[in-house]
Amino acid sequence: MKNVLRIVLPAVLLMTLLSSSALAQQKIAAVDMRKLFDGYWKTKQAEIALNNRKAELDKEDRGFLDNLQKARGDYQKLLDAASDQAISADERDKRKQAAADKYTEIKDSQTAIVQFERQAQTTLASQTQRMRSDVLKEIKDAVTAKAKAAGYTMVFDASAETVNQTPFILYSDGQNDLTAAVLAQLNAGAPIDLTKPEESVVPPLTISTNSP
Repeated sequence: MKNVLRIVLPAVLLMTLLSSSALAQQKIAAVDMRKLFDGYWKTKQAEIALNNRKAELDKEDRGFLDNLQKARGDYQKLLDAASDQAISADERDKRKQAAADKYTEIKDSQTAIVQFERQAQTTLASQTQRMRSDVLKEIKDAVTAKAKAAGYTMVFDASAETVNQTPFILYSDGQNDLTAAVLAQLNAGAPIDLTKPEESVVPPLTISTNSP
């Protein structure tokens, strides 16, 4: 047993020393991905684009709903007219048929509205996800370029949280925080008027700091 310990313990100590030495050679930096995401001009521009698109879809949906309400009113009038005893039986039958046709039209409209609203939600969600992925990729590329230029071997997200919703990084003196430098670089080419979103920009909602 003593012989085994004589062999194993030095090996463990050597591995510990090597690991500590390797860790000491690491040059580590940090960025706040939440601040980068929220402060990036393309995120703000995309939010405007998303809100504009949502307003367009809401307006279109409201038009469908108004037409549906009008159709319901017409249907009720046709029902009332079909009950008029002052007209002939043939005319009442014609009006009943017209009411039945209007009812079918209403049911079709209701189905179309449900499909439109579902598709609108899918479209907005898809645009949001695509924008988020595009923006995050640009941010990560900028962080990578900045880190490589400064000789950093690793960069942590200071805004990340653990599964227990506690900060992933418990302490940092902030000396190697690249957030301000990266954000300034990202916003260097920001347009003067952010209210005119680019057609290629696709809107956002939120960013999860638990994503790798």
